[in-house]
Amino acid sequence: MSVNIKKTNQELLNQQEQRESNARSYPRRFPLAIQEAEGVYITDVEGNRYIDCLAGAGTLALGHNHPVVIEAMEKVLHDRLPLHTLDLTTEVKEQFVDELFASLPEGFRDRAKVQFCGPTGGDAVEAALKLAKTATGRQSILTFQGGYHGSTHGTMSVSGNLAAKKRVQGLVPDTHFLPYPYDYRCPFGKGGRKGAEINAVYIEQLLDDPESGILPPAAMIFETVQGEGGSIPASIEWLQEMRRITKERGIPLIIDEVQTGIGRTGKLFSFEHAGIIPDAFVLSKAIGGSLPLSVVVYDRDLDSWEPGAHIGTFRGNQMAMAAGTATLKYVKEQNLSLHAQKMGEKLINSLKELQRLYPQLGDVRGRGLMVGVEIVDPSGTAVLNGSYPADPELTNRIQKSCFDRGLILECGGRHGAVLRFLPPLIITEEQIETVVSILKKAIAASVKE
Repeated sequence: MSVNIKKTNQELLNQQEQRESNARSYPRRFPLAIQEAEGVYITDVEGNRYIDCLAGAGTLALGHNHPVVIEAMEKVLHDRLPLHTLDLTTEVKEQFVDELFASLPEGFRDRAKVQFCGPTGGDAVEAALKLAKTATGRQSILTFQGGYHGSTHGTMSVSGNLAAKKRVQGLVPDTHFLPYPYDYRCPFGKGGRKGAEINAVYIEQLLDDPESGILPPAAMIFETVQGEGGSIPASIEWLQEMRRITKERGIPLIIDEVQTGIGRTGKLFSFEHAGIIPDAFVLSKAIGGSLPLSVVVYDRDLDSWEPGAHIGTFRGNQMAMAAGTATLKYVKEQNLSLHAQKMGEKLINSLKELQRLYPQLGDVRGRGLMVGVEIVDPSGTAVLNGSYPADPELTNRIQKSCFDRGLILECGGRHGAVLRFLPPLIITEEQIETVVSILKKAIAASVKE
């Protein structure tokens, strides 16, 4: 009789290291092997329990193994529905589109078209850029410093991170990076409303300058809250200005909602905070109810594609569509967008209390449950509008100390010096308090080192 000998975290990590590529990332920061997961918690193979404030990089809107998601998946299997359909339609697919379109703001839903893409947000961004270039006949793309849109060749080209690009040659040409309204490290040295105003004026004048060096753009793309860039929210006024500027000049505006969408920021779609409607927006992560799914939703005026202009084998993931429909319905029925807003406010206020105790917390920011804390060296020289140098070493120590105490947080932003909070939208006040309590202990221990 064979005996199943349970392996330790380290044994499984060693096995993973031997067999997986050197590109793996999360296991280096979170040295565990997951055994089970429920709600906001995961448990490793040794029985250690963690609060998961990474949540699949924002994928798990309802947390791990939520009953409505499990029920939707089980129904697909029980009814012997097809799991893979390319872009052939089914009732499951039509129900997903019905729910998605019913969720759109007035003025958009009656004009909307949807393109199902490959399973990642990166593929949907690629599709959106191709769509805009096809519709306009132009080639220049306007994107933003600090933005992140994926790790494919095209999406890397429109993302700000330099480290990923250093060894990849021949990125997409005619890609132009504009300054993002990063309040704490304002590129114009102002910050606040004034910094955002200067930013918008700069962009508008650039587009009207006959010697700017930039041909009329095919599209502008950005995140309303930069995710991997460090949980940086653009001001509402700046978002409204970008919509005005692009609309007046006939430039399609693409908003990347891969991480911000489906209630994360306190609205179902983050652009709703500004009361604007983009020409196209991209959804992935939470829209699949924890399973791989991505779509582009766009104004029908852009729909000048020929059949087969953007394809992908796994664009017909029926189980993801069923899970996504269930997730979208639940988020709306339970008003989880409002809950995310309230929990985000509680988290930010609690973090600002910690900021008063620890000047190493240079900036606390976010929108809804997309929150960042920028860790700095307050003994360094303040620059621009009073921001201190980033302290990635301390950030890493705090992250590790949190992990050792049962809290999983991601790092990101410039120099990897931002602690990022992306918990499931179902997180409770009590769990927020536990998160902050753990973080406080981790900061105290890390600052002393």
